[in-house]
Amino acid sequence: MRVILAEDSTLLREGLVRLLLEEGHEVPAAVGDGDALVEAVEEHEPDIVVVDVRMPPTHTDEGLRAALEIRRRRPGIKVLVLSQYVEKKYATELMSGDVDGVGYLLKDRVAQVADFLDALERVGAGGAAFDPEVVRQLLARTTQVDPLSRLTPREREVLEHMAQGLTNAAIAQALHVSQSAVEKHVNALFDKLRLSDANGYSRRVLAVLRFLQS
Repeated sequence: MRVILAEDSTLLREGLVRLLLEEGHEVPAAVGDGDALVEAVEEHEPDIVVVDVRMPPTHTDEGLRAALEIRRRRPGIKVLVLSQYVEKKYATELMSGDVDGVGYLLKDRVAQVADFLDALERVGAGGAAFDPEVVRQLLARTTQVDPLSRLTPREREVLEHMAQGLTNAAIAQALHVSQSAVEKHVNALFDKLRLSDANGYSRRVLAVLRFLQS
């Protein structure tokens, strides 16, 4: 894949460039701020961008705003966002749109090279990849809110894995159960969240959005 990096830490940026090149990816640009990222995307038309949420000049949300602008201008470009902490506001904003080709990882996850590369490949292929800790914190704030409170512990666990972008087969493997069991839990939580299969939208996405909007 053609990957553009946006990270203001020179050490981390160069380390990611080396890792991606070693994995056979192309890195036409690696920049240190949001404006440079938007310009690099226009020039190089990458498959995916990897961007830090907080970058110069204010170190607040420049990276996220650049990512959202890129998605607005070029919806086909995939976005993997990195963050030092769980930024609930930014994670919710990112996950409240079309999550195909979108990922959100904590920087600690980057140190787990296999996890980072797996997320990159998943997002690059048009899937979703959300850090388990991000999902847990977002789910935690809705524990007492209906209709999510009607879900069983196992159904909430399945929903948590769905929010990370995992398929039913991957969820089954993670939970050490059969795929048919996962499918039953998924259908049950769809029913409890009153998600019709005739509304023209992905019920998996709507299920994730339901707790974000609660």
